[in-house]
Amino acid sequence: MTALDNLLACPRCDKTPLARTDAGFRCAACKVDFDSVNGIPFLFAEPEASLGEWRGRLQRALTQLSHDVAALDDELRDKQLRTLTRRRLERLRKALDHHRRSLAKLTQPLDVQSLTGNHETYLALRTRLPTDQGLNTYYANVHRDWAWGDEENAASLNQVRAVMQANADPGDTLVLGAGAGRLAYDIHMQLGASTTVALDFNPLLLLVAQQAVTGDPLSLYEFPIAPYSLDDEAVLRKLAAPEPVREGFELVLGDALRAPFAPGSFDTVVTPWLIDVIGEDLPTFATRVNRLLKKDGRWINFGSLAYSTPERALRLSGEEAKEIVGETGFSNPYVSEKTIPYMCSPASRHGRQERVFTFSALKQKDAADVPRHRALPDWIVTGQEPVPLSPAFRAQAMTTQIYAFMMSLIDGKRSIEDMADVMQNQRLMTRAEAIPAIRSFLIRMHDDAGKAPRL
Repeated sequence: MTALDNLLACPRCDKTPLARTDAGFRCAACKVDFDSVNGIPFLFAEPEASLGEWRGRLQRALTQLSHDVAALDDELRDKQLRTLTRRRLERLRKALDHHRRSLAKLTQPLDVQSLTGNHETYLALRTRLPTDQGLNTYYANVHRDWAWGDEENAASLNQVRAVMQANADPGDTLVLGAGAGRLAYDIHMQLGASTTVALDFNPLLLLVAQQAVTGDPLSLYEFPIAPYSLDDEAVLRKLAAPEPVREGFELVLGDALRAPFAPGSFDTVVTPWLIDVIGEDLPTFATRVNRLLKKDGRWINFGSLAYSTPERALRLSGEEAKEIVGETGFSNPYVSEKTIPYMCSPASRHGRQERVFTFSALKQKDAADVPRHRALPDWIVTGQEPVPLSPAFRAQAMTTQIYAFMMSLIDGKRSIEDMADVMQNQRLMTRAEAIPAIRSFLIRMHDDAGKAPRL
């Protein structure tokens, strides 16, 4: 039994302990097996459905790369290409093909089992993977973490240090949303955590971290957003930790909103770049963090406050966040704010400075329990309640109907003015109104068709 075994709980029913199996873990209460991905525990509440979805996202990523290579082959057939342009495109084509093969090899453990989870499983447990998170969503982070990001990584660790008490022992530490794992590695190696658990939901990031922390270099291409020079369109990087990680460093695949750990398991919980993207209101999420900590345990938050939620009331200021933390069983947070570099690749003209919001708060008492995370409402789960006609749904329905009608008018023969005549005859809008509306719609369609997908 490892130190990790004593920390884990079932992400479905919260029962503990989980029993070790040849493939991973098993919950005796749920009678559900949680297998592993290349030895990394795969502890989603719905393991089959989650693995099936990640395999689908992997397949889409590989298919897109194949399409990108084919598109470059088409461009390279142009005999009028400049010599430098041809050189750049040939280099990029080679890199994309290499990346496709490297990605397939690295993520091969996702295909260990032929699990085909279905959507009904997600419905039953009211969980789901974020629809906006592909396998490559945070791919650039692996290069920052394990190749060129020494300055950024050191600045991040220094912010964690800035809010810890002098000579404080992080003890058993959990990093929620660990990404490619560098901050968790640095906490373990430089701050002396006894056990460090890095949890993330993206298999690609943790598979990279798993190899990088051994100190054995992993070669992957970086594709900068704004290449600094012709040769920076694709840069082959060697990804590796400064030295092999010491004992006590663990990786876990799972959902931070249904973290698979027993209550009171950790001395320290770190949430890097998470509270503004987690998709749950801060009072509820703060209560989940409280539950994971021992008495007098420490919550350290690090990152920006760049909320994407449409609800303005949930886009919290630092002052509001600090107040909420103090109301959920924690001491008044100690806050440090500092401007640090963020994603400033030496191969890219793109990079920025972030004024990060870092706080540390000690757990003083247990917060009131909150229900397990429910990502889906009753009217989706049961299928028996009326679908609410919200303002957003109403607007989307009208927009979709109009767009569908506009698309039906595109036959390769009608002009914009012809289409406007049809709109007027159907009494949808006047000809004068229809012409700019159709033109705007077609501009968006034209622009979207020309946008290259980012890795």
